[in-house]
Amino acid sequence: MNAVHGAEELVAFRTPTSPWVTVGQVGAALAASMGIGRFVYTPVLPLMEAQAGLTPSAGAALATANYLGYLVGALAGIVLPALVRSAAVMRVSLLILTATLALMPVTSNETAWAVLRCIAGATSAMVFVIAVSAMHSTLSGHAAHLSGWAFGGIGAGIALSGFVVLVLRSMSTWGSVWWAAALLTLICTLAAWTLTPERAPTAPAAERRRSRTQGHRRFSALFISYSLEGVGYIIAGTFLVAAIDHTAGSFAGSGAWVIVGLAALPSAPLWALLGRRWSRPILLVIALVVQAAGIALPAVADGMWPALVSAFLFGGTFLGISQMSLRIGAHLQFPRAVAILTTGYSLGQIAGPLIVTPLLSDGYHLALLVASGIVLAAALAAALLTARFRQRATVE
Repeated sequence: MNAVHGAEELVAFRTPTSPWVTVGQVGAALAASMGIGRFVYTPVLPLMEAQAGLTPSAGAALATANYLGYLVGALAGIVLPALVRSAAVMRVSLLILTATLALMPVTSNETAWAVLRCIAGATSAMVFVIAVSAMHSTLSGHAAHLSGWAFGGIGAGIALSGFVVLVLRSMSTWGSVWWAAALLTLICTLAAWTLTPERAPTAPAAERRRSRTQGHRRFSALFISYSLEGVGYIIAGTFLVAAIDHTAGSFAGSGAWVIVGLAALPSAPLWALLGRRWSRPILLVIALVVQAAGIALPAVADGMWPALVSAFLFGGTFLGISQMSLRIGAHLQFPRAVAILTTGYSLGQIAGPLIVTPLLSDGYHLALLVASGIVLAAALAAALLTARFRQRATVE
């Protein structure tokens, strides 16, 4: 029995011969769980409004259901940390996520859609926390740009989902988009199947207590900033395509989402490389300010070019913000930092659609302006972190 257990443990904690293997596996997991599993809803939302009779308020409710599920998954990573180290949990979560996408066109009931999106959110969060924790554990001794390329999997998934909508929207229905998304998620699931989970922590209890005390204030400032970013970014992430659809046309909306993904793909390694020369908290403030400008642009200027520039700025910053925030949290050695920060982010994402739902009756422009202001507030919180802890919060 011990021999069998030992063999299973050896397989579970097998280390890839090349760090690029981990990069590919994490990238595939993040593409499935986030880039496609969560964000395909953004470009398919206008199709569901046009073809399935979904109202803007109902669309916001479905988004909130997804974010509520995401919160549940993130909390599970805090309450049951063993889940974060389980390859089986990651694999089952990916399969369930794929099934929820495939089942969306099977019904036209909004309650059923909400349940499916809630389950999709929970499984997405579990895969995200497991994959990012594994990435930090496995790639901690390697070049910073490697983790950036792994995060780029989210951008690749977004670009793929946007391209699918761009191709299918003129020749098929909203349901076919969900089925195509399920197929892409399944392919990514197979690529991520052998990802090595994070090992159990080995630091002595006294050392962990000391790290928690030293990093508490810095982590609090980071938590506030990242939670506010969750509010602002998800408003744009949910309604940006619909807003551009209303002002610049449906082709511009779908095309903008492809640009978001293409800009996101190299952005994380670029921010990681910049972090080797400059303080990451300072870079975090810069990224948040640039993102706020990008979110506000379609609300103050109509037309194709403002839409495309907005998509580029949004796509080029949101992964870098997540990567830098989680990297700083890991550097502070705060217990279960990834799961806790993801929980704050999740709470923000739940609040985001609820905050702007009363504003949607007159279109999406005012919602984008509110989102931009909230992201600026996140930049102020990050600036406080930078002012007080500039040297010690820098991650190499």
